[in-house]
Amino acid sequence: MSEIHYAALEASLWPLMNKFYRAHQSSMKAVRDAQLWVARRDEIVAALCLRPVSGGHWLTGLFVDPAYRVQGIAARLIAEAVNGVDKPVWLFCHPDLRGFYERRGFSFDPELPYAMAERLSRYARSKPMIAMGWEPANP
Repeated sequence: MSEIHYAALEASLWPLMNKFYRAHQSSMKAVRDAQLWVARRDEIVAALCLRPVSGGHWLTGLFVDPAYRVQGIAARLIAEAVNGVDKPVWLFCHPDLRGFYERRGFSFDPELPYAMAERLSRYARSKPMIAMGWEPANP
């Protein structure tokens, strides 16, 4: 079996990421103004978006093909995506995922810029959501 490769996806290839999400009946979508990251073994097996927002980045759309889960692919994809990022990264997730993200260096309940706090408030009205944040290492 071929090795998994982790890389940013060229902007022109964003439809491939949406095809991946649709193939797995995921409601997630690639965002054109984001950095798109994928893990590939010939085909895409995992993806995420890193979108610039309010002095940092918003990590969205993390999804791993169910056949490839529990192999460390999500952890490696996150690590590759934030490598070299010099601003905070925030994400919203279900409370059950808190430990997963804490093991990746994210902290619970970070200070959020107003725009992100507003988003979280809207999302949390319809489903359980928490905020997590990651800070780059000091130079």
